[in-house]
Amino acid sequence: MTSTDTPANGASPHGAPTMLALHQTALGGPEVLRPTELPRPEPGPGEILVAVHAAGLNPTDFKHRALKIFLPPPPLTLGWDVSGTVVETGFGVTLFRPGDEVFGMLPYPYGHGSHAEYVTGPARAFAAKPAGTDHVQAAALPLAALTAWQALVDTAGLRAGQRVLIHAAAGGVGHLAVQIAKERGAHVTGTASAPKHAFLRELGADACVDYRSADFTDTEERYDVVLDTLGGETATRSVGVLRPGGIVVSLLPGDEHTAAAAERAGVRAVALLVEHDHAGMRAVAELVERGSLRAHVSGTFPFAEGARAHAQGETGRTTGKLVLTVR
Repeated sequence: MTSTDTPANGASPHGAPTMLALHQTALGGPEVLRPTELPRPEPGPGEILVAVHAAGLNPTDFKHRALKIFLPPPPLTLGWDVSGTVVETGFGVTLFRPGDEVFGMLPYPYGHGSHAEYVTGPARAFAAKPAGTDHVQAAALPLAALTAWQALVDTAGLRAGQRVLIHAAAGGVGHLAVQIAKERGAHVTGTASAPKHAFLRELGADACVDYRSADFTDTEERYDVVLDTLGGETATRSVGVLRPGGIVVSLLPGDEHTAAAAERAGVRAVALLVEHDHAGMRAVAELVERGSLRAHVSGTFPFAEGARAHAQGETGRTTGKLVLTVR
């Protein structure tokens, strides 16, 4: 890796600039990921070229590495979270100039590629990196924070005084959702294993449910909003703890009973796929600058050890986020 904005490996024999990327040529376990020399991309109209300083990891990276979901088969370079420095702007870009520090989420799912020394993306997928925030912290935010924001604010319209249940509240999306919900003035209940309850209370959670020893439906509590990060039967069971007119926003598909259960209960059940969002990134940046939002980074890994980072993430025991450091 290099700390400059020049390609680490110089140029190809033909003079074209190159870079290193955490690349794969087959689907499989973490071992398929290898630092590989590839051509450095060039920004097209409306795009910026970013020298990546740090890149977040998300569960979707692990799934796409191993399975054919949205993306075409390998070869491919994964990664949607990025924090770095603008190197070059394409035609028509007015928001940024070379040298600007930015963070953002590449268009999901087809805009992947941030697990590399350089990446291009639409200028409006980025926002200015929050003042006083380092690249590791900034790289941990985009996909997870945008997901939480789009679920709670854009989709559910969460308001002060409402009650929200957040499943897997200590995870990447969950722990940011707790903070966003509290900033909106909501009463927040989070599900997590008992050892993580102190962490959730530090984030502002009002109540915690140990999913290992308690059933979240075994309560008289009724919620206006449920953020379901698990999908499947959890989505269907979450319908039963909503007030009439409430909403469950799932990040994974529910089971075959979810829609019917929601209709009978007079509530909404929707599935959310996160979108790149300049306004959303600016809202996230403002929360960070106000001290209302901070990613918990439980581990950083050098770019060349991306396979080890994937293996760690797939244990399912991560609190908050993992981040790859590139520069």
